Amino acid sequence: MTTEILRNMLYQSVGTTASDGRLFQVDVIVLDEVHYLSDISRGTVWEETVIYCPKEVQLICLSATVANPDELTGWIGQIHGKTELVTSNKRPVPLTWHYSKKFALVPLLDGKGKKMNRKLRMSHFQNLSSPKSEFYYVKGKRKVRTNKNEQGNRSPLDISKQVQLSKHELTNMRRSQVPLIRDTLSQLWESDMLPAIWFIFSRRGCDAAVEYLEDCRLLHDCEASEVELELKRFRMQYPDAIRESAVKGLLRGVAAHHAGCLPLWKSFIEELFQRGLVKVVFATETLAAGINMPARTAVISSLSKRIDAGRHLLTPNELFQMAGRAGRRGIDTVGHTVLVQTPYEGPEECCDVIFSGLEPLVSQFTASYGMVLNLLAGSKVTHNQKESDDVKVKRSGRTLEEARKLVEQSFGNYVGSNVMVAAKEELERIQNEIQYLSLEITDEFIDRKCREELSGEDYAEISLLQKKLKEEKQMRNELKKRMELERMAAWKTRLEEFESGHLPFMCLQYKDKDSVQHTIPAVFIGSLSSFADEKIVSLVQDDSIAAGKQKVDSGGQQYDPSCYIALSSDNSWYLFTEKWIKAVYKTGLPAVPSAEGGPLPRETLRQLLLREDMMWDKIAKSEYGSLLCMDGSLDTWSWSLNVPVLNSLSEEDEVERFSQEHQDAVECYKKQRRKVSQLKKTIRSTKGFKEFQKIIDMRNFTKEKIERLEARSRRLTRRIRQIEPTGWKEFLQIGKVIQEARALDMNTQVIYPLGETAAAIRGENELWLAMVLRNKILLDLKPSQLAAICGSLVSEGIKLRPWKNSRYALHNSTSPFVSSFL
Repeated sequence: MTTEILRNMLYQSVGTTASDGRLFQVDVIVLDEVHYLSDISRGTVWEETVIYCPKEVQLICLSATVANPDELTGWIGQIHGKTELVTSNKRPVPLTWHYSKKFALVPLLDGKGKKMNRKLRMSHFQNLSSPKSEFYYVKGKRKVRTNKNEQGNRSPLDISKQVQLSKHELTNMRRSQVPLIRDTLSQLWESDMLPAIWFIFSRRGCDAAVEYLEDCRLLHDCEASEVELELKRFRMQYPDAIRESAVKGLLRGVAAHHAGCLPLWKSFIEELFQRGLVKVVFATETLAAGINMPARTAVISSLSKRIDAGRHLLTPNELFQMAGRAGRRGIDTVGHTVLVQTPYEGPEECCDVIFSGLEPLVSQFTASYGMVLNLLAGSKVTHNQKESDDVKVKRSGRTLEEARKLVEQSFGNYVGSNVMVAAKEELERIQNEIQYLSLEITDEFIDRKCREELSGEDYAEISLLQKKLKEEKQMRNELKKRMELERMAAWKTRLEEFESGHLPFMCLQYKDKDSVQHTIPAVFIGSLSSFADEKIVSLVQDDSIAAGKQKVDSGGQQYDPSCYIALSSDNSWYLFTEKWIKAVYKTGLPAVPSAEGGPLPRETLRQLLLREDMMWDKIAKSEYGSLLCMDGSLDTWSWSLNVPVLNSLSEEDEVERFSQEHQDAVECYKKQRRKVSQLKKTIRSTKGFKEFQKIIDMRNFTKEKIERLEARSRRLTRRIRQIEPTGWKEFLQIGKVIQEARALDMNTQVIYPLGETAAAIRGENELWLAMVLRNKILLDLKPSQLAAICGSLVSEGIKLRPWKNSRYALHNSTSPFVSSFL
């Protein structure tokens, strides 16, 4: 049975022995997939089941995706007494991860299973599509083909360069590698990896996949005959349960399994699959839990699924739950999980989810109208009684104190008290250890250690050279800063020339948080000051550069970076300073109106920018100003198509940007860098360098240990933030609403007809549903009208657009208006 049914039975058994309640002669309750305790919609029911279960009944809780089983064990033990935790990290059938691209099925991980397969890295992916090889680049509806002659004339140095792709180019490249269902199925067939469960996160998608593969024959003649025979038997026994649209695919060895299928039909599919007569089952993620239907391979069609708030990346728990279907005990020596390339997620995202580890169970316990009514309800008021009459008690409801004890036994309260204390103690211990280890990496500690390990002569020599090296490094950093400021000053002078006339193309460059370098082709619009609009200027008031804070170089000169606007080839707006400019080109959009008498392109693009919602994201930052990005609109899309890819622009097209001051700064920096390098060689050649290097290695080891402790500290801090104990206050607030609605008297625990109906209903708002269902207007409705009312009651409601904080517009309707009789 479901936990909801069990919970409803337990409502009548709270505070009684097993023999007195509804669970007569029940010794054991098995809660399979107990990680549903973290489910937002069902978690409360699972917690209630554990709390209300009589102590005489033994609980066995099973799950393969719980990161904090010790906390769960401690909570159950606090309620029911001694509880034993049994864990196993060994799979009966080992699991192998694969990645499906259009032309190949390759291992997702390396040989040790610790890192991503290097052949799937984006650098390798880009090299395959670099100018050294012929490829197509799709832009809009045009296809640009590289010139073979140009490729032949490239030097080996040019060929070895890695091409940095924009977001638009990256999406196009990923899209070109997305396999069709038929492609991945062919890979599975050739690798002998069938039967397979193929997870698609929509019922319609599952049915469409079956229809798409109706012409693919996966069964031998004898197997097809056996399926046809079983289908005839099923049709004779359950003629109304046949899913006619799925019969053709079933005879080919493919089927769908989801909540839209009748239970009898799903059981039939499961039986055929276990007998090997169905080779591929397309299923929603609900099949990943609670059904004994393992396969040799589990295919996950996408790493994200659509929810009410938009696309949602799968959690590690969800991914491993589906992957756990792979591998049949006693049949397969290894199970296979295949992740499929999509336009939006690649192998990097897959590995991030796999290596991020399981998520801990988090209490979702919340009080509801049904919970309050079922826990407190005592005697009933019949239709013949008045509320003022004395009522004969048929059963006594629990007192507020008894209900409070039950509510405060929630998993959230346990974690909030016991685990919170333990987590804070461990966090304090780690912080103390970090503080102690930090003293061992200071210059004073290293100097003292060198005095102990080295002779006086060796120490004096290395100490003098180290001091000199420190000074030279400081000078190198100052010269590097001066070189950067001179470069930015040169760009500022050149960009002032482009404030009027044509709009030049340019290249922006930055490194993300993973130190991966990105280049962005864009068209220059103008400086921020040329807009003179408060909506744009206010965006950068918190940024030190945009706020006008001056930077001073080593020469004492003052420099104030400016902010600029550009539109990239991937239809994104960029707000940047000179820091992020790599190149500016002579070519660009001509200063010619698109229509006779119309505005110039610069003015048109400025107006389009002012129409945007100004939802900027900071994608990179530095002391010289941040790099902000914002998605463009449909109106700017046609303009972004005019921005060429970087491969089509040569170095001869670049604007001369180097001033004499910048060139001098570059030469000074290079000279100082060589000086530092030579000084390091001198230190390595000293007599006491080996002992000195051991001390340095020990310091580096201590630094790594501190980094590991800091990572553990951050995880503990996040865990502490997740711990939010559920309170009794919420329960009492709901009780006040119930009393005001005349559903239950909180003082006498007398339940009225409205409360009786609400207590029997299971929904998101039982009290409101009871108010509707008990209204006399329903008695006068026609069947079709009543069906419409019931449909509106169980609908999911108005959904938000995932990309806007706005709701769908509603219009007047001639259908029955529910609110009119509430």
